[in-house]
Amino acid sequence: MEAARESMAALLDAGLFASAQTLGSFLVSSSGASNDAGMSMKAESLVLHGDALYGEKEFRRALNAYKQAMQCSRSIPRQATSNIRSSVSATGRSPSPNSSNLLPFNENEVKFKIALCHSALCEHREALQEMEGIPSKVRTLKMNLMLGKLYRISRNSRSAVVCYKECLRHCPYVFEAITALAEMGLSAKEFSLLFSQAPNRGGKLPSDSLDAQRWWNWYVEAQCCIASHDYKGGLDIYLELMQRFPNNVHILLEIAKVEAIIGRNDEAIMNFEKARLIDPNIMTYMDEYAILLKTKFDYIKLNKLVHDMLHIDPARPETCVALAAMWERKDERKALTYAEKSLRVDDRHITGYIMKGNLHLSLNRPDMAVTDFRGAQELRADLRSYQGLVRAYLALAKCKDALFTAREAMKVMHQSAKALKLVGDVHAISSSGREKARKFYESAIRLEPGFLGAALALADLHVAEGRNREAVTLLERYVRQWADDSVNIKLAQVYAATNMLNDALFHYQCALRINPQNEAAKKGLERLEKQMKGVDPDAPEEDEDNEADDIDADQDDAELL
Repeated sequence: MEAARESMAALLDAGLFASAQTLGSFLVSSSGASNDAGMSMKAESLVLHGDALYGEKEFRRALNAYKQAMQCSRSIPRQATSNIRSSVSATGRSPSPNSSNLLPFNENEVKFKIALCHSALCEHREALQEMEGIPSKVRTLKMNLMLGKLYRISRNSRSAVVCYKECLRHCPYVFEAITALAEMGLSAKEFSLLFSQAPNRGGKLPSDSLDAQRWWNWYVEAQCCIASHDYKGGLDIYLELMQRFPNNVHILLEIAKVEAIIGRNDEAIMNFEKARLIDPNIMTYMDEYAILLKTKFDYIKLNKLVHDMLHIDPARPETCVALAAMWERKDERKALTYAEKSLRVDDRHITGYIMKGNLHLSLNRPDMAVTDFRGAQELRADLRSYQGLVRAYLALAKCKDALFTAREAMKVMHQSAKALKLVGDVHAISSSGREKARKFYESAIRLEPGFLGAALALADLHVAEGRNREAVTLLERYVRQWADDSVNIKLAQVYAATNMLNDALFHYQCALRINPQNEAAKKGLERLEKQMKGVDPDAPEEDEDNEADDIDADQDDAELL
């Protein structure tokens, strides 16, 4: 069966896993010799069969094949194994990235493959046990990266740092290790030391090495800034990198993601669109882009984006989150099923937790939303998870927990207007805390004059305390400076509440000119038109309309089923 084993190795190298799997079933069931050489060949055949099953994503079967291979190998006496290995190594066969060529049985490589199967099945504890059985001296770059991820999942940060550092000593361009170490608090100076310890490959010229280290340092510094919530500092460095590497899709996406986190939605949308123009098949962070389009009520672009993502890769967690964003307007429960599916695909997908938490809030399930936002924070705390937690705690009337979370956000994100506004939101809940809320909102506006969220919150506070004139003055100042639909809507609502209906009509129309898809503006205008006709906008609809709604609801249920 030697020729068949060589053919199977060739099939695996060519990526023809289905054919390799079928051939493997013949190899592992062959009634070969029962001596030590025969057992060794069977162990190697089982590994090859496991590689084919892994390539077909049959992880449980692959795991079983690898474990059988280990049992066969261990049943052979050590002296006999060394004799067999020396005879096999004399053939001069070369290694393959998939370990598919015919090599002497390597127990550490098989342990690594067993760990990969456990990890693919989300059995992280079992994967970690296998990886820890591989001596540190023989761990490859892939092994150290895998072990670092597993340590991080098990919250053993100290061991994870050691593994990620080892990756960068081997190759400074392992960007997954850079991001992980930055999030775990490694300083830019410590990164530079690791770069200097990396081998100089290919005998590069000093000038070339200096240029590489310069932009590498910029990238590392940007990652450190963002990990420490210095979003402005990180953005500034990324913009410098864009000057050095124009049309770099990775940097464009990183810039857009940070802009989305801090609420610069228009700039984020523009950068996501630039990235898609350069690479229309990009999937990274496209769920973030989908959520932004939903907030802008741009459902035409959102539908086009989701259609493209389904065509590129329907199984990615980003596709599931984008589908959740698309369905949220029509059917929040169906949207929730897609958010949950994204986490079944990848249980460490942060955007999936954020989307799921917001949907649970919309469905009036704040207790479940708390679990979702905490899940996001355990992976990486950012402004959105803090905002979600505060909203969930306030919905549960847990004001102390909400205030503690908001203050924690303010401590973590130094000089952040968004964090100041979050503390103000908690104080604004009670009439006794409104004065404190006003001070936090005003501080946020002084820190970031263009922060519309704080201005809108302060206007709401003025209205709640009967200071409609102050609310109008504030909002009119922002309307003159920023062409934003949300400010026009808020101003229209204040005018409508004070019975200045013509002014309210003007600003609703302004909002719709800025964003024709804005649902809040459409509903507000519809309500205002009823007021102007002397009809109570809160009066229930006629019976016929209600019956029609019931029919529509039945149709929706049928579609969902």
